[in-house]
Amino acid sequence: MQELNGKLAFVTGSSRGIGRAAALELAAAGCTLIFHGTAPSAALDSAAAEAGENSIKLTADFSDLQAVELLAEKLIREDKVPDILVLNASVQSYTGLGNFDAAEYLRMFNTNVESACILLHRLLPEMRKKMWGRVIFVGSVNGTKPASRLALYGSTKAALMNIAQTAAVENAPFNITVNTILPGVIETDRNAKALSDPEFAAMLKEKIPMHRFGSAGECADLVAFLASPRASYITGAEIPIAGGLQL
Repeated sequence: MQELNGKLAFVTGSSRGIGRAAALELAAAGCTLIFHGTAPSAALDSAAAEAGENSIKLTADFSDLQAVELLAEKLIREDKVPDILVLNASVQSYTGLGNFDAAEYLRMFNTNVESACILLHRLLPEMRKKMWGRVIFVGSVNGTKPASRLALYGSTKAALMNIAQTAAVENAPFNITVNTILPGVIETDRNAKALSDPEFAAMLKEKIPMHRFGSAGECADLVAFLASPRASYITGAEIPIAGGLQL
């Protein structure tokens, strides 16, 4: 259904994985897409080409906060403030308390949390002028269900959930909804190496009540629903898409 015709959507980290799938699903619903990658790449070109000739490509390393500021400024200056903002870009490493690394934690916090705060700070005032908007955070089940080797990553996702709650309250009067999806174990290229170990994959599936992994497409369907008019009365929600792993 072309229920989002005329809407402009910006999906961060959309050259691959959940971000790419979400962007393409929004394009199928009628949106014009702004794709984002850390740097120019064949994957970014391919994603934008699949979405259609009106798609826009932007690059910025979200661990570089000045680059994030410049990207937000460019969107405002060029009158490309999105109607739908999907905050998906993130980095992940197997870093916990036992192997804590200050530089790696700062990289994850900048990319996963502070970059989102900058975009919200710059873009939400412009979105309010339209009196309509959707902000969708791509969090993680690790934000609510800690995993030892993902302790630092999980803490960044927990921080995002708190920020999303605040943004939901502050922007509800402007008809802007703010929601968070919480993916569990999703079969993406990011997870491909870990899930290629048969013993590790089997162990994970035993922990998931549905005994299977999720797909990027399933996450994209939820993003598209939250962006649609059908979800107009949903804000401040945190929705697991994890096969029951959050339980």
